[in-house]
Amino acid sequence: MRNRFFRQTALPVLAALIWGTAFVAQSVATPYVPPFAFNAIRSLIAAAVLLPVARAFDRAAVRRGTPPTPSNRKHLWIGGICCGAFLAAAANLQQAAMADTTAGKAGFITALYMVLVPVVGVFLRKRTTLRTWISVLIAVGGLWLLCFKAGTNLALKTADAYLLLCALFFAGQIHCIDHFGTDVDGIRLSCVQFLTTGLISAVLSAIFETVVWGDVLRCAWPILYCALFSSCIAYTLQILSLKDAADPTIPSLLFSLESVFSVLAGAVILHDRLSAQEYLGCALMLAAVILAQLAPRKNKLHSP
Repeated sequence: MRNRFFRQTALPVLAALIWGTAFVAQSVATPYVPPFAFNAIRSLIAAAVLLPVARAFDRAAVRRGTPPTPSNRKHLWIGGICCGAFLAAAANLQQAAMADTTAGKAGFITALYMVLVPVVGVFLRKRTTLRTWISVLIAVGGLWLLCFKAGTNLALKTADAYLLLCALFFAGQIHCIDHFGTDVDGIRLSCVQFLTTGLISAVLSAIFETVVWGDVLRCAWPILYCALFSSCIAYTLQILSLKDAADPTIPSLLFSLESVFSVLAGAVILHDRLSAQEYLGCALMLAAVILAQLAPRKNKLHSP
C-alpha cells in the first residue's frame, strides 16, 4: 500500500517537475525545428534508450532471484500503439501551437486535460468522486490566476484551438494508459509508445516539412533534454504512476502541476518576480491537489 501511494503521488509530481522545466527547451527549439521533426527525433531517441533500460532491469531482477512478471504481449503492443497515437497527436499539436500563442495561454489550455479526464471517464462509465470534481474546479481557478495576467488577450486563435485538441488527446492518452497499463511492463509500454509517436511524426515530417539539419544540430541540447528527461523519464513515470490507480483524475491533477513548476523555475532560474495573483494561483493548485489526495480511497474507479 505504501509503495502504491508513493507511485501515485511522488512519481506524478516528479514528472510534472520535469515537464515544467522542459517547456523552456521546447520553446528554444520552436523557431528552428518543425514540430513533426522535433517530436520524431525526441521520441525515437527515447524509444532507443528505453529498450536497453528495460532489458537491464530484467537482468537485474533475475540476478536478485525475482524474475519479472511477463507482460501481456497483446496489451503491450495494442496499448503502446494506441498510447503512441494519442501522444503523437497531442505533442505535435502542442509544439505547433507554441509558435503562435503566449506561454501562459499554452500552459493553461494544455492543462485542461485534468478536466477532460473525468469528463471522458463519464462516457467510459467510470466514476469520479464529488470531492475530486471540486478539486479539479479549484485547480482550474488556480491555473487561470497563474497563467493569465492583466491585459492578456483572451481571443481564441488557431493555436489555442490546437491546444484544446491537444488537451483532449492527452486525456485520451491517460485513459489509454489506465486501461492497458495494468498487466504490462511500464518501461516497455513507454518504449512502444515512443516508437509509435516517433514513426508517426517522422512520416508526417517527411510529407509536410522541410528539415534543415544544421538547425537540428543547433538545437541538439534542447532536443536531448526533451528526449531523455521529458520523454524517457517523465512519460515513463506517468505510466508507472497510473498503474493500478483508483482514479486517473487524481494523478492528472498532479501532472498539471507542471504549470506551477514552470513558473517557479522562472522565478528561481531567471529571477522572475511572482505577483500576488501568481502566488494565489500556486496556492489554489496546491490546495486542489491536497484535497484530491484526501478523497476517500474506498470509492475506486470501476466499470459496471
